[in-house]
Amino acid sequence: MDTQAHKAKLEQEAARIELELTDLGYINSANTADWSASANASEMNTADLNNLADADEEQNANRAVVDELEIRFKNVNDALARIEAGTYGICTKCNEAIEPARLDANPAANTCMGCV
Repeated sequence: MDTQAHKAKLEQEAARIELELTDLGYINSANTADWSASANASEMNTADLNNLADADEEQNANRAVVDELEIRFKNVNDALARIEAGTYGICTKCNEAIEPARLDANPAANTCMGCV
């Protein structure tokens, strides 16, 4: 298994996801491991009900995307941590090797095909 190639892919994906998260949200100041969705700030600071409704709709749409990106971001960072710990490529459920084809398809995979 080419761990370094997987590491490079994971680092690229982490950077891409973080860029998307920054575009759609911000890090929660109360919990720096959590991202919150944002909306157009100029629409949030208005008394116009239509603008407020648009901003609320945008924030709700962003929230769904941010939630999915946040999960993927965590999975990618967990995989990078497993590389550093020397446990990358080992199923977190059964402790058997994860199939190379599975890791090639999804370098952040943490389980083998039998434990999916």
